[in-house]
Amino acid sequence: MSLNVTIVEPPALFGEPGKQLQRIDTILDMAPVGDVIVLPETTLTGYVSPQGLFDLSAFAEPFESSQLAGLRELAVRRRAAVIGPVIERDGERRFNTQVVLAADGSLLAKYRKRHPWYPETWATPGDLPFPRFRLGELECTLAICFDVHFLAEEAMHELGESDVLFFCSAWVDSEFDSRPDHLVPLARDFGLVVVNANWGRGDPALPGQGGSMVVGPTGAILSRATELHRRLDVRID
Repeated sequence: MSLNVTIVEPPALFGEPGKQLQRIDTILDMAPVGDVIVLPETTLTGYVSPQGLFDLSAFAEPFESSQLAGLRELAVRRRAAVIGPVIERDGERRFNTQVVLAADGSLLAKYRKRHPWYPETWATPGDLPFPRFRLGELECTLAICFDVHFLAEEAMHELGESDVLFFCSAWVDSEFDSRPDHLVPLARDFGLVVVNANWGRGDPALPGQGGSMVVGPTGAILSRATELHRRLDVRID
């Protein structure tokens, strides 16, 4: 059982989803693409404006709309599954959503961030369970950024039954990168691989950007992205 994963870490960009998709394509052109392409949290719209505003409600749209269409087109054209973000509007509610699409563009899973970070006052806490889906022969689940503080308790069953946790983030931190403090114990305690796609350094530049990583089931960090390459290609066995 194996899965080739391509994490894409484009520079942070606010309010230009079309341009960000072009950047993602440029990064994907650098080398052959894996079985699944993983994009960071809110990477199409951006997570925070250059002025420090965290309000993404202006980008919220019905689920079946332009952001999902862009991800579907990417999956079909690259012939790969895609895990990517949608800022979703459902009536008066707004969700920080991540989807899993098959290589033919069909929907495999949908997850709404259950625990928006404190500045994400625009976002409604997600009302969907942590998803279970298969990629190749591997059982997988998915979570988004601030959810990490609640996973061990709230997603115990899903983590215990999964081979891979896809963890998409727009991490904001101090000078010290605290992601390994959370991801290493999860990988080790549940015996799974953690695939973290984190937002890249861009505009605005904030501590916590960069360094997407893959953590093995023993808790060892198997690989990390660099600012130079903006992608991480890993084979999961």
